[in-house]
Amino acid sequence: MGKRKAGVLLPVSALMSEYGIGDFGENARFFVDYITEIGFKVWQVLPITTIGAGNSPYSAVSAFAGNYMLIDITALGDNLVTREELSQFVVIAPHKVEYHFARMNKRKVLELAYSRIDDEYRKNVLAFAEKETSWLYDYAMYMSIRDKKLESLENKEGVNVEWQTWDAPLRDRKKDALDKFYKENSRLVEYYYFEQYVFFKQWLELKEYANDQGVEIFGDMPIYVSLNSSDVWAHRDIFMLDSDGNPTEVAGVPPDYFAKDGQLWGNPLYNYQKLKHRDYDWFINRILHNFKFYDILRIDHFRGLCEYWSVPTTALTAKEGEWKKGPGLDLWKALRKKVKDPKIVAEDLGLIDGKVEQFLCDSGFPGMRVWQFGFDGTKTNPHLPYNYIKNCVAYTGTHDNDTTLGWLQKLDYLTRKNVLEYIGVSESESWGAGGRYSTGVHAIARMLFESSANLVIMPVQDLCAYGSDTRINVPGVAKGNWEYRCTLSALDDVDIDYYRFLINAYGR
Repeated sequence: MGKRKAGVLLPVSALMSEYGIGDFGENARFFVDYITEIGFKVWQVLPITTIGAGNSPYSAVSAFAGNYMLIDITALGDNLVTREELSQFVVIAPHKVEYHFARMNKRKVLELAYSRIDDEYRKNVLAFAEKETSWLYDYAMYMSIRDKKLESLENKEGVNVEWQTWDAPLRDRKKDALDKFYKENSRLVEYYYFEQYVFFKQWLELKEYANDQGVEIFGDMPIYVSLNSSDVWAHRDIFMLDSDGNPTEVAGVPPDYFAKDGQLWGNPLYNYQKLKHRDYDWFINRILHNFKFYDILRIDHFRGLCEYWSVPTTALTAKEGEWKKGPGLDLWKALRKKVKDPKIVAEDLGLIDGKVEQFLCDSGFPGMRVWQFGFDGTKTNPHLPYNYIKNCVAYTGTHDNDTTLGWLQKLDYLTRKNVLEYIGVSESESWGAGGRYSTGVHAIARMLFESSANLVIMPVQDLCAYGSDTRINVPGVAKGNWEYRCTLSALDDVDIDYYRFLINAYGR
């Protein structure tokens, strides 16, 4: 990432579509065309893997499988699903992702399409399954077993039947039990092969379209996986679990800017000693898999690979945890045996000490700088633009921050006065205005674009200069997140000429 560039952050789920959630269809290509016309060269997305609790893309049922809700069902073809049939699944919800609707109805459409595939199509699906067997068999079996358990409860929505409660032979992956289940439920298992075949085909076609336009796809990989996932079920030996499959310790972070009690994530922790003896094979395969999806990969909670916060399973808050040693540079040495120069960005936010700073420096990967974290009154704050280094990615805010306009509006008077003086905007000007007339957000953007950071990323809400009602996520809050959608009219609020000027003026 040596060349100076600028990009836009927008989750695929936030795109427009008629089916309750954004997808890989024509609106995704429209968005690529839109940012290309302005001059942006990077599209950053949130994880596109399966989603879990609270609809979070950071709580996946599989670290490898794609989120079927992002599939463009209009592209399945009339031989599988007709336009007339699709019309019954349309919902008018331009400002909010309708997860319940999309989850149920996209599954119905995909099941209908699967029921109509011919022998040639099935041959292609099974060939894909063979190629991706290292993870796809586990995912398809896990989901199928879970479906059958849910079916027995006569409740397919809102219930997660934990694999630890399954009959012991399936829970413990006894070969005879798995073979028997597959034989009795092969069509259900192969439905999941079909689902992922369609997902991969569509996403890789969209990625190719973006690349042909000169746009790189910048993706995101959560460091941890969910306890109730095909990954943990299939690879119990590399996680800190007891003999029944329950965690002996869980992940989180100590108190920080986002949460006074820390964040108790609850994910199982890796058994790094076991992984080290295997040259970190599973973790590296996961990174390589993500490089099929993305050109650039951000690794969330990068500091956890240097030291990670371990919390007892009995703890009520994350404050009761302690730091433990992670794999460190050994992981990157193992990765570079496979990829000489991986395009990785380190999410190095939160509590960062000298040891973690050295780990990041030794890795060679760029870290992150976030404008909104720069104004604690410390002149050496690394998030102040005049302290940026070239090898970093600079943001107005991330998906975990308030929008920049919302942040400005909520600052206490003295801090806001300091910020406005810093960006050269007087208090009498329309610093608090939204849309194309927001002098405050525009001035902040200019400081990032003119900075030495090789890559600058702005969330689309900041391009629009929108307020807190368009925020994507509030860390530590269980409900109401990940629902933001970007309407076509919102893009009309972007001052295209201004951002085209910034890109040209500052060599991006």
